[in-house]
Amino acid sequence: MPVSRCAWANPANPLYLEYHDKEWGQACHDERRLFEMLNLEGAQAGLSWETILNKRENYRVAFDDWDAEKIARYDADKVAQLLGNAGIVRNRLKIAATISNAQAYLRLRDECGGLDAYLWAYVSGVAIHNSGERIIKTELSDRISKDLLKRGFKFVGSTIIYAYMQAIGMVQDHADDCDWKQRP
Repeated sequence: MPVSRCAWANPANPLYLEYHDKEWGQACHDERRLFEMLNLEGAQAGLSWETILNKRENYRVAFDDWDAEKIARYDADKVAQLLGNAGIVRNRLKIAATISNAQAYLRLRDECGGLDAYLWAYVSGVAIHNSGERIIKTELSDRISKDLLKRGFKFVGSTIIYAYMQAIGMVQDHADDCDWKQRP
């Protein structure tokens, strides 16, 4: 029996299919992955998600497996190294944003317990299920974006935050005809 997926899941790219089938829309409570996805969604700004997904492993290596403690201490030499790394998007503003996000994350972790506690409190721990229509931002993504910006995060506009909410399963937006629509 043929598998039905969301139209955006490029069937020619095994990484994309694996991402769609095993991650996107699945509730995530792992701090490191929450931090990773926040930064990868920001890195995507102006690019396709597939571009970032194809570079994901390079990002993990370049950014010390998303260890926020290490990233928060990156210096000019490390930034220069990252700018020379062809395996990631070599954008000075996005690299600087990742460092700022690590610093902001550490403050948020101290204040709120981490991204898991902070983010999932917005939805009382229960994912929002939509009917599969194309949504790019909501009042909730606006609120989260504004709060993250106040906390010092970068590349966290409302559209990026909505995509992030989808990626980490806070929002379930699989297409109505997608076999993954009914997953828990």
